[in-house]
Amino acid sequence: MQMLSKLKSQIKRFWNFLGEDSLASWIANVVLSFIVIYFIVYPGLGFILSTSLPVVAVVSGSMEHRDYSFNDWWDNNWKDYDRYSIKKEDFSQFRFKNGFNKGDIMVIYGAEPKDIKVGQVIVYRSTQSSNPIIHRVVSIENAGEDYYLTTKGDNNQAADQDRVNKEQIKDTGKAILRIPYLGWIKILFTDFISSLRR
Repeated sequence: MQMLSKLKSQIKRFWNFLGEDSLASWIANVVLSFIVIYFIVYPGLGFILSTSLPVVAVVSGSMEHRDYSFNDWWDNNWKDYDRYSIKKEDFSQFRFKNGFNKGDIMVIYGAEPKDIKVGQVIVYRSTQSSNPIIHRVVSIENAGEDYYLTTKGDNNQAADQDRVNKEQIKDTGKAILRIPYLGWIKILFTDFISSLRR
């Protein structure tokens, strides 16, 4: 009983410390937030969404449509999709038909390779980059039990060099929600850490 009372007292003292207006309290809050997000929230989201990458920050402009309306963007880019037999009417029905921007956060839902369709935005592990890639599927090739996906950033003229296979997407998935600007926190933090290593 005395031990429980002592524990309650220490928790209350720590809670009060977190509410203080001091540098030490601020640092403790940042560390505690990181621990909670990294070890509880992120794995919990991964479990709920059936993927090891439930939230991805967009770190490049490869899916940006700039400030173009859909019609203006399509008029400038239709040739890049014609070779995959994707017409304007098809593209206008795709989720994220207006792309998304560097600094956005994308929420990812796990998907079986056989359930992925042309036009969906997927995350895959690239052989060309250490960062996961988030691009649109422009063609699917079924070869028996194997699936090969061709992907392309909406803002890129050419398709990705990777021909994506089942192994590259087995624990990732497809984008289901966009949260604008929130990814800049990760981008700026990563850039800051990188500058310290130089």
